[in-house]
Amino acid sequence: MDVPTRADIPESDKWDLTHLFGNVDKWQEDFRWVEQTYPRIKEWKGKLGVAAKNLADCLEFEKTLDLKLERVYHFASLQLAEDGANNEYLARVGQIQNLFTKIGEAFAFVVPEIQAIDDATFAKFVVDPALADWRIKLQKIRRLKPHVLSEPEERILALGAAALNGYDDTFSQLTDVDMKFGALTDETGREKPLTQSSFSSFLVKRDPALRKRAFEQFYVEFQDHQYTLASSLAYSVKADVFRARARNYSSSLEAALFPDDMPIAVYEGLIKSVRANLSPLFHYFELRRRVLKLKELHHYDTYVPMVAEIETHISFDQAVDHVVAALQPLGEEYVDVLRDGLAGRWCDRYESRGKRSGAFSSGSYGAPPYILMNYKEDVFADVYTLAHEAGHSMHTWFSQKSQKYQDYDYPIFLAEVASTFNEELLTHHLLEQTRDPKMRAYIINRQIDDIRGTLFRQTMFAEFEKVIHEIEESGDALTLDVFKTEYRKLLTAYFAENFALDPQLDLECLRIPHFYGAFYVYKYATGISAAVALSEKVLRGDAGAVEAYLSFLKSGGSKFPLQTLKTAGVDMTTSAPIESTLRLFERRLGELEQLLL
Repeated sequence: MDVPTRADIPESDKWDLTHLFGNVDKWQEDFRWVEQTYPRIKEWKGKLGVAAKNLADCLEFEKTLDLKLERVYHFASLQLAEDGANNEYLARVGQIQNLFTKIGEAFAFVVPEIQAIDDATFAKFVVDPALADWRIKLQKIRRLKPHVLSEPEERILALGAAALNGYDDTFSQLTDVDMKFGALTDETGREKPLTQSSFSSFLVKRDPALRKRAFEQFYVEFQDHQYTLASSLAYSVKADVFRARARNYSSSLEAALFPDDMPIAVYEGLIKSVRANLSPLFHYFELRRRVLKLKELHHYDTYVPMVAEIETHISFDQAVDHVVAALQPLGEEYVDVLRDGLAGRWCDRYESRGKRSGAFSSGSYGAPPYILMNYKEDVFADVYTLAHEAGHSMHTWFSQKSQKYQDYDYPIFLAEVASTFNEELLTHHLLEQTRDPKMRAYIINRQIDDIRGTLFRQTMFAEFEKVIHEIEESGDALTLDVFKTEYRKLLTAYFAENFALDPQLDLECLRIPHFYGAFYVYKYATGISAAVALSEKVLRGDAGAVEAYLSFLKSGGSKFPLQTLKTAGVDMTTSAPIESTLRLFERRLGELEQLLL
């Protein structure tokens, strides 16, 4: 079936961007205003430490500019997501990116000047009524003082940023453009291209021989480019270590965690807790081997669902009904706002030619939190995708409603909690609604695989990132052999003894895009752990659990992540949330075993 054009999609199924700009002329007007206005920032240069009013005026000017700039970028980026080949949309995003660079250079003095204010004067400024709305923001800026350099040094780092990040472009161009993986004949006898994106679709095929061919053919290409990829990953790590040392951090891990005020002990505690609870994972692998009737289990056998894809035809409106029903425990305001938003064109629903693949939620202050979907009625997982993105959107909605602009933007560490929380409630709701053993097994299988992929797998990735950065920091060389050897050690630890570890799997460490933005993946593992702990409190009906969760959504970025979660009832400095998720994994595994064997 041909993919429809944008014009073929009814307006009612597209997002309504008029909440951002009624027309392109208004967008251009605001863009020109920002372009003409930002140079005024120089009026405050050298004056921020003189008086609290000067600092307040400067911050308010920056806020006025940022509010318009955020909305201008939001509109342009959403249009580009509608059609990535549209030259007009590409040009607008390019214009904004160029403007971001100019504004960044013009504003480079602001943070160093705030850092340069002496402690006594800063203490007076913070309690001055003129800066009452900026106390949280100023405290966050101030705590970075030991790691912010002089203005000339900051300028040099800013100028070198693109060069330091070049390894990421090299990786993307090599793996997405230059590398060719050939084609495979699928189970229907048709030849289909093997690509980075289609690789995963081959791994969920029921035919084990097809999965094996896809795996081996895919990794032949990675083997042919392994030295280039290893060099690129090594320079990524070197850049992380350089930035950490330039900014006076003790390690690149500390540098990555510091902005969220995240103790290294939380990162290390995650690894320790998961490492101590691998036996249920090994039990899962053995169950998978038995259910799939395989002599031995390979890595390419771990993605095909143990329960064959069930045939469903759920319209988008029916999916909304499922999600809204599942979220009823959160109260009227939550479900009414979400239902009205989805009916009121927050969501761009269906695939069209040139549209960005996948799904996301995207917001800007004072505007709807838009959702991009490529919804398909016969893909049951898309109901979960809608619940997931709705979690992000409602987090944004509550945060905007409750916080000032400068305090509303929540960190990624918290973002994954709200989205995964919704998926947990959806799973609970669907299991309550069905007695069909096959459907129940499918839903439980899905939840188990989510926990495996998010908690166990991402923790292994997090451990690998920690290991390779420590090697670089110790002065040892990161070579292809070092990467493969260290990754093999982790594969051996995280997979059962009767698991067949193919030698090609050592190369997996060279193809994970997240490794080029190190110390991010642990947030997936902590996020699902916090979400499970919070959802269990709500589903049990614990006193105050719903109010605490909604307060979490409303807090935005007004507090650091650990403090925000602790207020909601989850202490991520302990192993309890991780162990709670591990227990859920083990419990669901027992249920699935009863249903399948």
